[in-house]
Amino acid sequence: MTASQTLSLADHTGVVEYVPGDLTITLRAGTTLADLERIVGEQGQWFPVNPYGSSDGTIGATVATASSGTLSHGFGTIRDLVLGVTFVNGEGKLVSGGGRVVKNVAGFDLVRLLTGSWGTLGVITELSLRLYAQPAGRLTMRLDAPTDQRRLANRLSELLSAPILPFALELLSEGVAQRLGLPRRPTILALLGGNVAAVRAQRDTLAKLGAADEVSEDAWDKLRVLESPESSVFRVSGLPTQLAERWERMRTMMESWDGSLMHASIARGTVRCILPAEPPAGAIEAMSSPHASDTVIFETLAPALWARFSPTAIADRVSQGIKSAFDPLGILNPGILGPSF
Repeated sequence: MTASQTLSLADHTGVVEYVPGDLTITLRAGTTLADLERIVGEQGQWFPVNPYGSSDGTIGATVATASSGTLSHGFGTIRDLVLGVTFVNGEGKLVSGGGRVVKNVAGFDLVRLLTGSWGTLGVITELSLRLYAQPAGRLTMRLDAPTDQRRLANRLSELLSAPILPFALELLSEGVAQRLGLPRRPTILALLGGNVAAVRAQRDTLAKLGAADEVSEDAWDKLRVLESPESSVFRVSGLPTQLAERWERMRTMMESWDGSLMHASIARGTVRCILPAEPPAGAIEAMSSPHASDTVIFETLAPALWARFSPTAIADRVSQGIKSAFDPLGILNPGILGPSF
C-alpha cells in the first residue's frame, strides 16, 4: 500500500435498520463485531462469522478484507452472508448494491465485487447482513487425528461423508491443540449445533468414528487469537480431497521452526500456517512455495516482505478496467490493486 492519508470510519457506527422477523440487519460500517453480536443476541439471533482476531474489529473491515473463520465450514464465507452494500467510490459518489432482503438478485453483483476488495473500489459505509436464529444446543467435540497420512485421509473422508452437519470442523496440529488447552496431539475439533436431539445424534455419530470427548467451547475463541501481531500467516489451499497430503507436506516443512503452528478447515481444504515473529525470509519462501495443485494466500507479513512474497500489480485489462471505473483518480488504497496511477 502506498496511501499517504487514511480515512477512519470508527465513529460511523450503529444500526440503520433491524427486522428480526426477516433475519436481516443493516449496520454502519464502523460497528464492531462485538456490538453486532450483542445487538442481535438480544433477539435470540446471531451472525455466524468468526474471523481470526478479536471481535473489536469492525463489520466494514471484515467485509472489505473478506475475512472469515472456522464457521465458514457450516455457513459459508462472509461473501455468502452479505445482502447489500453502500459505499463511496473514488469520485465521491454514493453507490448501493444488493438490498436488505434475502431474495434480492438483480443487475451486477456489487456485493461480491466489494467483498474482499480491500478498499480499492470504494469506502464501505453501510452493510445489510443475513442473520440466523441462535441454536438451542451447541457442543464442541475433540477426536484424535491419525498421524499417518493414509489413515488421516480416511478419517477426514469419513467425517465429510458422515450424517452430521457441524458448524465448524477443524484439524489442529499438536502445538495448536496445546495452545487451546487440549492434549498435545494432532486433533480434530468439531462444533455441533441445532436442536437438542440433533446435537445428541451428531455427538453419537462422532463417537462411532473413534474416541470423542466433549471440551469447552472457548477453544474456538482461543483459536481466533492464536497468532501474535508479529507472526507471519499464510493459507495453503486446494482440493479438500487432497488435504491429508497437503497437511503432511506443510507439517514436514513447519516442524523445522520452533513455535510454528498449523490448523486446517477440513471441508475447505485450507491449511493455515502461522510462523513465529519475524522468521527468516528464506523460511517463508520455502514454506509458501505452492505445490502444483495448491494456492498460497498471505494474511500477515512484515511490511518489508509484502513486495517480495505478495506482489500487488495486476495488469490484466479486466482488473484495471474495474479499478478505473470505480476509482479513476487512483486515490483508494493505491498500490493494492495494481500500480498507483
